[in-house]
Amino acid sequence: MDRRSFGLALAAAAAAALPAGAAETGPEANKKVVLDFYEKALNQMDFDAAARHFGPRYIQHNPVAPDGIDGFKAFIAMRKERFPRAHNEIKRVIADGDLVALHVHSKREPTDRGLAIVDIFRLEAGKIVEHWDVIQPIPETAAHTNGMF
Repeated sequence: MDRRSFGLALAAAAAAALPAGAAETGPEANKKVVLDFYEKALNQMDFDAAARHFGPRYIQHNPVAPDGIDGFKAFIAMRKERFPRAHNEIKRVIADGDLVALHVHSKREPTDRGLAIVDIFRLEAGKIVEHWDVIQPIPETAAHTNGMF
């Protein structure tokens, strides 16, 4: 067996030794989790599909949002009812250790100027356990031409 074949066989054996459903961890894996969660929760407004990404608890730091997984479920139900055409476009994704930050252009209606949002998620073992955000309306005019995104 040559070196390349041996290396491939070793990698395959290591992968096979992982328990079924073992979660990937690390910044890149955390990005994937948060991006899938955000798409399912905020764009598709499908709480059940998004909920698989929660850890055993969910700590919410937004002062006007209810805490916990049930609070997030209520938020998605309200959003689906009041803003069924809402859409979020992720402009940037940054991961550092157990934190993932998103820079988002959020619109409740397609014709809205929208909101500039920074969402920060903390993950444990590949599951979302904590959330912070900063939300700023996009003004009609700005003091510069740089844009917000």
